[in-house]
Amino acid sequence: MQDNLKDFLDSKLELYNLSLFIKDDPISIPHRFKKKQDIEVAGFFAALLAWGNRKSIINSCNTLLTLMDNVPYEFCVQHTKKDLKKLTRFKHRTFNDTDLLCLVQFLRLHYSKYKSLETAFSKWMKPGDETVENALAGFHEYVFSDPEYFAERTRKHIATPEKKSACKRLNMFLRWMVRQDDKGVDFGIWKNIRPSQLVCPLDVHVARVARRLNILKRTQNDWQAAAELTAYLRKLDANDPVKYDYALFSLGIVEKF
Repeated sequence: MQDNLKDFLDSKLELYNLSLFIKDDPISIPHRFKKKQDIEVAGFFAALLAWGNRKSIINSCNTLLTLMDNVPYEFCVQHTKKDLKKLTRFKHRTFNDTDLLCLVQFLRLHYSKYKSLETAFSKWMKPGDETVENALAGFHEYVFSDPEYFAERTRKHIATPEKKSACKRLNMFLRWMVRQDDKGVDFGIWKNIRPSQLVCPLDVHVARVARRLNILKRTQNDWQAAAELTAYLRKLDANDPVKYDYALFSLGIVEKF
């Protein structure tokens, strides 16, 4: 049964893990850039805004990049007060200008100390960690550790396993940055987190398909469910379990499985 399921998911992976996938997905936003830090910043915001209709998400991301003069890294590290005023016009669902300004200031301070956003996650990991759970929990606390830019309301936009969240958007962002293959969708620009440590981004579509395939038993879409699903996917590919996100997500979105 497991072999048959692996063959099925592998066939869907080959069908959907293609460069054609990029244009209609939020990952198209960081794909507009070549510089590592631009990819990181654009990808970070694209992932955080990734809830709702994908067309709406991409439109909001494009609006944000326009406000940042299409140089997201430079804007975050070199902005002036006048520049920040432009951001007060931004809103995507419940993510508003307060949240945006908080995270821009976080990025400014982080990049003043580190060359890559990867450190904001990887430095919280411990030897022997099987997953990125500690990275995500540490990142949440790190974002809100400096009172200079702290905004309590923004906590809800930075998920953490410590609050039982599935952390779908941050796990998707990590997949973009960490995974690498010859298909050209994910970037693979981060090297201190291994693909084997990633956790599958669990949204309602992936969860529904996983339950229909009988590879997810838990009924809540929380961190425990994401970990349970990833543990099964690891049986299919121990080194790159999250590659099956393409198959599960597309079965739900495209094929209405």
